[in-house]
Amino acid sequence: MHTNPPWTLELSTVMPDGNAHFTELAPPQRVLMAPGPTSLPPSVLQALIAPLTGHKDPFFLRVMDETAELLREVSQTGNRTCMSLPGTGGAGMEAALANLIQPGDRAIICVNGLFGKRMADIAGRCGGTAVEVTAPWGKPVDPDDVRRALENGRNRLVAVVHGETSTGVEQPIDEIGRLARAHGAMLVVDAVATLGGIPVVPDQWGAAVCYSASQKCLSAPPGLATVTVSDEAMAYIRGRHTAVDSWYLDLGLHDRYWFAQERAYHHTAPVLLVYALREALRLVVDEGLDARFARHLLHHRALVAGLGALECDLFAETGYRLPTVVAVWVPSGVNDARVRAGLLNEFGIEIAGGLGEYAGRVWRIGVMGHSASAPNVRLLLQGLETLLGREGHTPSSGAAVAAAEAVYSAAGLNSLEATGPTLLVD
Repeated sequence: MHTNPPWTLELSTVMPDGNAHFTELAPPQRVLMAPGPTSLPPSVLQALIAPLTGHKDPFFLRVMDETAELLREVSQTGNRTCMSLPGTGGAGMEAALANLIQPGDRAIICVNGLFGKRMADIAGRCGGTAVEVTAPWGKPVDPDDVRRALENGRNRLVAVVHGETSTGVEQPIDEIGRLARAHGAMLVVDAVATLGGIPVVPDQWGAAVCYSASQKCLSAPPGLATVTVSDEAMAYIRGRHTAVDSWYLDLGLHDRYWFAQERAYHHTAPVLLVYALREALRLVVDEGLDARFARHLLHHRALVAGLGALECDLFAETGYRLPTVVAVWVPSGVNDARVRAGLLNEFGIEIAGGLGEYAGRVWRIGVMGHSASAPNVRLLLQGLETLLGREGHTPSSGAAVAAAEAVYSAAGLNSLEATGPTLLVD
């Protein structure tokens, strides 16, 4: 726990003449354990202050090529088209749907949380007819329901969220992908909360488009969406009988900038963000996908054990809990906002609250990328135990950290790795 007063960020002061005087920006150091963004590895931070080149500089074009190659490896795909788009994960979502849906197309959208609902909204805005296949928040979509929807008409695509950030549910994709192929529909997969944290296998799923975001399990800064597009889907996009209704997110135009022999200018790329993404992807590859997935699962298990000792119940259904996002019910009688404010101001930890009808009732904790570490899990559990005690929720003292450390000990994690903060905060 920090002994310092709560952090304040004084960006400006009022001078005697009544005008504001802005000081040099000095953000506080946080332990980022919301479901994105995550803390950045030092080499990713270094990439952000590397010399800036132009977006058509030969050096930057090589960086683009390397980024595509690394993304191909992290996405476990043979797709030629693997690239980043300027924008957050929402840009990836909108690009996937806008490029595949043409006016009048029927789109099956799996909805079991906020981001599935957002896909349905975008599908309608693209001129398609969104057919929602729903499941209660906290539960996966039933493939049988998808099958029934597919049998009711001719469908352009099926869209599904692999890891629903709003609920902490991991949706099995294989059967939904098989059903889509069997009915002649393209598959769109939202891997925003999963790429780089758990296996994402678009080729195995038969995905036409699989998109993600830079700021979650990849641990790059916010501002880029990643996207991989099958060769078949790219051929479809190039042969559409109507133009993609978003010039900025037209994947055919982006593909020509990334991969054409004579690269066609499309936009001024966010060069430093691409540097950072390239470095983040390199770190993922260097760690090794299997080792990285095992690390995320280990810290998930330790956190869940600690939350259990705090008598905090998980939101997602057993068997479908996402390793990278833990959604947990706020205990009865506990003030959600007060606890999250205490974590931020006293412990320097950020977690997220619930969304939609679950605002104030659920906490969402990220176990993602560079932030997924034993010291961070331990610090969070210490903070929650302290703050829950003030709320009158008083499980056994030290039980949460002990439960987490039992998981780490069983996995062979030594005491140095299980103690001491990852980030030094003032």
